[in-house]
Amino acid sequence: MKQRIEGVTSPYTPDTGRALHRWMPPGVTHEPLMLFKVLERHPELASRMRALGAGLLVHGRLSAADRELVIARVCARADCAYEWGVHVAAYAEAAQLTSEQVTLTATGSPDDPVWSPRQSALLRAVDELDAGARLSDPVWSGLREHLDEPEALELLVLAGWYRTIAYVANGVGIAPEPWALPLPER
Repeated sequence: MKQRIEGVTSPYTPDTGRALHRWMPPGVTHEPLMLFKVLERHPELASRMRALGAGLLVHGRLSAADRELVIARVCARADCAYEWGVHVAAYAEAAQLTSEQVTLTATGSPDDPVWSPRQSALLRAVDELDAGARLSDPVWSGLREHLDEPEALELLVLAGWYRTIAYVANGVGIAPEPWALPLPER
């Protein structure tokens, strides 16, 4: 599919250049992500989205391992190769997710033996949210065995946020970044 909305292109206006720079983590030397370039077609929306996205990535209460597991599972279930590939390439190793676990975020089940009880509870929650936008009492109870109230709320927002990102990336038809990992076949 041809990308439906092209991203902003270089040379960037000073405002666009600053905005794109704010999207990217410090020290990154490659070009800003196409997702960010597309979002900058609507700068007001992009600035509102950037605040929440950065807050979840940098200032969240969930550990990097929990956060990246949830993001990978949400993106895999949404068949969002773009965001899945970016996140696992950029963050999975630092979050200490093994290559087997990374693959199983797309192909596995919460009951796979590679998952800790906490990871299984997170995956179960993502799967249930994806299936019906709610959590059953047993899944909520399982989640609360591992997360306090603020963490549980953050998980709900995180899962919803990355579902939104999947809608944007898939709806616009953004092709995976050249350096991203490919989403495994299910």
